[in-house]
Amino acid sequence: MGVAQQTLPNKYNATTNKPTRYINESISKDLIQQLMYLPLVASIREMELPAGDRGLDGLRWCVVTGGRGFMARHLVAALLRSGDWRVRITDLAPVATLEPDEEGILGAALRVGLAEYVSADVCDLAQLTKAFEGVDVVFHTATADPAKNCMHLHYKVNVDGAKNVIDACKTCKVKSLIYTSSSSVVFDGVHDLFGVDESVQYPAKFADAYAQTKAEAEKLVMEANGMNGLLSCCLRPGSIFGPGDMVISSIISYGGKLIIIGEGKNSDDFVYVDNVVHGHICAMKALSTKVGAKICGGEAYFITNVEPMNVWDFVYMVLEELGYKRPLKIRIPLFIVLPITYVIEWSYNKVLYLYGMHQPQSLTSARIKYLTLSRTFSCNKAIEQLGYKPIVSLKDGVKATIEMYNRPTYARLP
Repeated sequence: MGVAQQTLPNKYNATTNKPTRYINESISKDLIQQLMYLPLVASIREMELPAGDRGLDGLRWCVVTGGRGFMARHLVAALLRSGDWRVRITDLAPVATLEPDEEGILGAALRVGLAEYVSADVCDLAQLTKAFEGVDVVFHTATADPAKNCMHLHYKVNVDGAKNVIDACKTCKVKSLIYTSSSSVVFDGVHDLFGVDESVQYPAKFADAYAQTKAEAEKLVMEANGMNGLLSCCLRPGSIFGPGDMVISSIISYGGKLIIIGEGKNSDDFVYVDNVVHGHICAMKALSTKVGAKICGGEAYFITNVEPMNVWDFVYMVLEELGYKRPLKIRIPLFIVLPITYVIEWSYNKVLYLYGMHQPQSLTSARIKYLTLSRTFSCNKAIEQLGYKPIVSLKDGVKATIEMYNRPTYARLP
C-alpha cells in the first residue's frame, strides 16, 4: 500500500467564502479561528511526505495513529484548536471522508496545511516510518476493535503494531510517544476492582484478548522509554463516552428500557472523551520538560472522571437525559444470562462459523462480565504527576453527548 497524503491548492476567503489562489504564507491563529467554521470538504491525493518539515509558522508536527477513531478524532480537534501543532492523521482508509461535524476545524486545517491525512497501517513498519518523518510527538491510539475477541487480530494490531510504532519513532528520532492503553489491562473478568491504582499487577489471566494484548503493548512502550532519546508513557482511560461513542448509542438503542444484568450493584469509572483528550495533552506537556520527563517517562496512568458511579445509575441518567422520566426496569439474573452466552459462544466457535456465521459481539461472556463486575480506579498519580484534572463532569458530559446526538447534521460513528 502506498502512502497517501492530503493536499489542497486553494483556500477560502473568510469574507466571501469563495476559493482563492493559495499563497504560501504564515498562518496566523486569527486565520485559523476564521477558517474553523467554514464548510470545507477535504479531498485526498497521492504525494510524497516532506522530510524534516518543521511546519508553517514554526509549528511542530505531531502524529495521531488511528486518527479516525472515536477518541482520536476529538484529540485531533483539540490539538488543532490549540494552534500549537500541525497534525498528521494516520489510519487504514485510503482517503479520509469528513463527517458533517468535522467540516469546520479539521476541514479548514486540511485545506491550509495545518493537518494532513496519511494512509498507513500500524502493521507496516515502512509506512509508519514514512509517516513519522519530521515528527516530534506521536500519539498512538490505533487499536483492534475491543468487541472482537480474536487473539490473532489483537496481537497483530496491538502488540506487533506497538513494536512497529516504537521502531518508527526511534528511526525518525521522535521525541515523545504517548500510548492510549486501557484500564482493562488489570482486569481478569472474575474479580471486582475498587479504586485500584497503578501499583496493582497485571492479572495471571486476562478478561479477553483485547486486555491481554493492550497490556503487552503498554509494557513495550514503557520499556522503550529512554531508547534513542525517545520518551514514552501510557494512559489507561476508564470507559470512554462522548459524541460518536458506542456507550451512549447502545443505551439509546434500549428505547427507554433499563435492562439490568445481575444484581445491579456494580460500579464503573466512566470518563468523558474530552477528559481523556486532556489527559493526553497533559502527558505530552509533562514529557516535554526535563523534570516531567524524569518523573513520567516509562510510567502508566489511569485517566478517569474521578466520579466512580453505579453502572445502572449511569444508564438511568442517560435515559432521563433522553427524556425517559420513568424508564422500564428489566432485571435478568446473571445465573440465567451467563450459561446462555456460553452456549452461544460454543455454537458459533464449533459449528456456525463453518457456515460463515459470526457471533454477535454483544452476546459474549466477556461482555457480560464487563457489565456485571465493578471496575473503579484511582486517578491520583495522573493528578499529581501529569497535572491532570477532569475538565467536564459526568453530568455535563452526558448532556453534551445527548445534545450532539440530537443535532440533525450529526453523523453517528460506526
